[in-house]
Amino acid sequence: MTNTNTNTDTDTNQTMGQDPARAEEIFAGKVAVITGASSGIGSGLARHAAGLGMKLVLADIAADRLAAFADELRAGGAELESVVTDVASAASVDALADTAYDRFGAVDMLVNNAGIMAMGYSWEIPAERWDAMLKVNIGGYVNGVRSFVPRMLERGERAWVINVSSIGGLLPSPLMAPYSVTKFGVLALTESLHYEMRMKGAPIQVSVVTPGSVHSEIFKAARPGETEPPEIAAFNDQLQQLADAHGLTPEEHAERVFRMVAEGKYWAIPQPEQLFPALQPRTDMILGQVNPELQLGV
Repeated sequence: MTNTNTNTDTDTNQTMGQDPARAEEIFAGKVAVITGASSGIGSGLARHAAGLGMKLVLADIAADRLAAFADELRAGGAELESVVTDVASAASVDALADTAYDRFGAVDMLVNNAGIMAMGYSWEIPAERWDAMLKVNIGGYVNGVRSFVPRMLERGERAWVINVSSIGGLLPSPLMAPYSVTKFGVLALTESLHYEMRMKGAPIQVSVVTPGSVHSEIFKAARPGETEPPEIAAFNDQLQQLADAHGLTPEEHAERVFRMVAEGKYWAIPQPEQLFPALQPRTDMILGQVNPELQLGV
């Protein structure tokens, strides 16, 4: 992402110094549905949730990878169901919800996490790739909300909806327009849902997660081919180097997220040291109606 400060020497009170037992006390025995669960951020959230004693319903479109990951967690004692799911399909997400409720009788937490990446100049990214990202990165979250929230409301007990956005949902980036568009969209969807739960007086906590650099394969998977302009590959490599050098492991990221959600935070910002130094100048730019300037670098 652009405008990202990579100084990780200082942890803030928002991510550290909290009582780790609090999350376990709140979430042990609860049922969590996690999409995009078999790799990256999703796998970290699933592992940590299992460690807290949660029952899991893991969803992913990658059937073989999902099965292997589910077997790994079961071997460690986790109680779970795995469901091959295409979050872009409303019917597929409805089937995921049906399976979750059939298996466990209730769902206490929905984690919308599944997402895909595309890199390139916004006008050169193929229409079908744009369409896929909109359907997965926004449509998948909408499908999750539509399939699970009505049942949570009907049950009337404490529940959580956690939507994973990105610091890229607050800081737009060149060569990543579909990602920026969809992650901004997740912020809007999540905040709207938060207000709606307050309007209804529902006991459903809504939180948005804004990861910074996390060890994953997302940039490697999005690396352009040899026929693409070299600056796209160079930018991709720069982001991968940032993640490798300064990123959290998925497990470290998950621990911070669950701590914040357990504290009742709407904003689950696991890496403020990466976001805040860039967010204030961006806010000043908007309030001052200053033309954006391109800033790249790790």
